[in-house]
Formats: sequence, structure tokens, C-alpha cells
Amino acid sequence: MLQNTGFRKLAGCTLFITGASRGIGKAIALKAARDGANVVIAAKTSEPHPKLPGTIYTAAQEVEAAGGKALPCVVDIRDEKQIGEAVQKAVDTFGGIDILVNNASAISLTGTLETPMKKVDLMLGINLRGTYLTSKLVIPHLLKSRSPHILNLSPPLNLNPVWFKNHTAYTMAKYGMSMCVLGMAEEFRGQIAVNALWPRTAIQTAAMDMLGGDGVGKQCRTADIMADAAYVILSQPKDYTGHFLVDEDLLRQQGVQDFDQYAVQPGHPLLPDFFLDEAPETLVQQMEKHGATPAFKPPAASSASSPSSGPIESTFDVIRGVINEDVVKSTQGIYQFDLSGDHGGVWFLDLKSGSGSAGQGEPPVKADVVMTMDSNDFSKMFSGKLKPTMAFMTGKLRIKGDMTLAIKLEKLMSRMNKAKL
Repeated sequence: MLQNTGFRKLAGCTLFITGASRGIGKAIALKAARDGANVVIAAKTSEPHPKLPGTIYTAAQEVEAAGGKALPCVVDIRDEKQIGEAVQKAVDTFGGIDILVNNASAISLTGTLETPMKKVDLMLGINLRGTYLTSKLVIPHLLKSRSPHILNLSPPLNLNPVWFKNHTAYTMAKYGMSMCVLGMAEEFRGQIAVNALWPRTAIQTAAMDMLGGDGVGKQCRTADIMADAAYVILSQPKDYTGHFLVDEDLLRQQGVQDFDQYAVQPGHPLLPDFFLDEAPETLVQQMEKHGATPAFKPPAASSASSPSSGPIESTFDVIRGVINEDVVKSTQGIYQFDLSGDHGGVWFLDLKSGSGSAGQGEPPVKADVVMTMDSNDFSKMFSGKLKPTMAFMTGKLRIKGDMTLAIKLEKLMSRMNKAKL
């Protein structure tokens, strides 16, 4: 990891971090604590959660064990009164606030028709309104600081439609945080540094564990990389402002070369994060290069009509003709295809045992990966007209399970094309 400098640049500084009871927020808090900083842990979790690790009090204990001073505050950033009280308590306790880290966020990767308004209100209330409101209440105190910073954990404003079509509400809410950076950086230029930070790859957090499919953790980096990048940003003078930064790029500029140190499983292909491509094809190439694709939990599959023979059966006839022990040995995965549309039904492909097998219905044992798509797109995929990764990114394919198996499936498709499907 990037070592804290001997100058202890954040010593004595007071950081107000939203959502700091776990994940990236806590990692930033601990990084600052090693310099001897004061950290306000502003989050909702005061009692242990059945599914999520940590509380504001356990995080406070870790901050103090790392060498900092902690002030845990129960804060729902949708509540103006709670934020105001926490801000005042921070000022009363530490004498002021130097740094605001807007980390708290809510996510739902669902389409317009699948997203209840309650969920839309939650995302807009936390990501956009909460970030704006917290900033508004903290800024008067930042203006009194010698080294004031606002750091939002939000992406560059990439208006490629691919980042809207499958989860419009989430993108609007998350980009709201980024628009706060764009506006406030200019509004307070010369007075407060306002920047954004986003990860190059997926970060292992409780949210990712809940959203991801099986084995998603090994495709991630730890929150330490974001903490190190944040430390670099927060150590800059206040005229360093208006930047949309990516963790890996920033750390490379600082001379960091070993990024395996941040990997949950060093050497394993990493899952690229959202919003960073210039075009959908660019992200697909990155995924294929690293041997991984996104591993988010898809919406429940719609019920399919009875299996059809015809083109799907013909496709599986070709599949059965090209699979063998070598294919099984190199793949080691069981696939389930939940197809809808004109030729809907459930099919399986066992590339894990013996010489392999394929047919109608669910596999004899639990599938390692379940692919949900329209039957016509399935035919295009296996005829080489549509790559699985492109199908996923354009919303034509939903995947649950071991995402690396989707990449391996392309090798089988190549064999099938040679067999002149």
C-alpha cells in the first residue's frame, strides 16, 4: 500500500465521512487515522446488522486503534436535522471541519419498469440530495479551514447511453454526486478543493457481496486502493480542484507499480467498474483482456413457455457434436440457459463431468452459471453473431454465477462456427 508520509499530512485535520461504518468510507477513515486525524463517522448503523459488518462504534474503535480520534454519529443523510446536529457536534468536539468525504450511496441496478419509486427516492435521496445537503451544511466550516477539501466517491460524467439504459435511476442518482463536483469546484474555486474519485475495478464491499454472483469477491480489489488514492487527493493544496480521478491512474502517477497488493486474490482477472469506457466496445475489450465480466445479481427470470425444438434443438445438436473430454477439462462448468421468446424453455450444458452433455431442462446438479436471454439472441450468440460479453453489456443477456465461465463459453462457440452451424 501507499505509505502515509513521514510528514503526517492529515495530522490534526478533521474529516467528516458519510457511510464510514464499513467499506470504502471506513478504509479512508483508517488511512487518515494513521496520520493522527480526527474522524467523524457519520452513518446509520448503530446496532449490528444481520447481513452487513460493523457499526459506527466498531469503526470508531478501529480509528482510535490506528492512531486517530473518532466521533461516531448516527446520521441518515436524508435527514437535514441529523446532519446539522452531527456537523455541530464535530465542530464542538474538534474545533472545525477540514475535509468532507461524501461516500454514502444506494444502488439498484434495475430498469425503469422494475424500479419501485420507493427505491428511486432512496437513491436520489442519498446519492444526490444527501451529498448536496451534507456539502451545504459543511461548507461554511470548510471555508474557515487552511486546507479544505470535498471528495465525492462518484464517477466521471460519461454520457454514453449504455450506462443509462439498464439502470437509469441509479445512473441519474450517481451522476448527481458528480454534478455536485462539477458545480461546486467552480463555485468555490480558490476556496475549497472539490474532486471526485472512482475505482478502475470493482471493490470488495458489503454492497458488492450482496449484488454480485458467486465468486465475485475474487474479481475485486480491496478498499485499500481507494483509501490510498483518497489520501493523495486530500494531501493536495486547495487549488487542486475540479478533477474526476480514477484510483489506479492516480496511484500510477505517484509511482505505484504493484497493484497485485490490492487484489483480493492476486493474479485473478479483475472486474472493471462502471462508467469508465469511451464506448461499449472498449469496456468489452477490457473485460475480455482480463478474463472477467460483471457479476451482478440479475432480476428474476420470467417464466418460460414449454421447451421448443426447432432452432434451439438444432443448436444443441451442434453443441453435442463438438464437446468432448478436452472441452470439459478446459471449461469445468455447468451452464443453465433460461430462454424466453419464440422458442422459450430451459436448457443445460454440462462441461464439468465425463465427456460433457447437453439437453432440455435443468442440469442434473446445480448450475455454476445461469444465462437468461431471448431465444433468438441465444441462436445469434451461438452462431457467432453476438458475443456473450457484448450481449451482457447491451442488456440482451443476464448472468448469474461464475462470470469467467461466460468467457470460456466463447471458445466453444468458436468450435461450433468451425463446424458451420
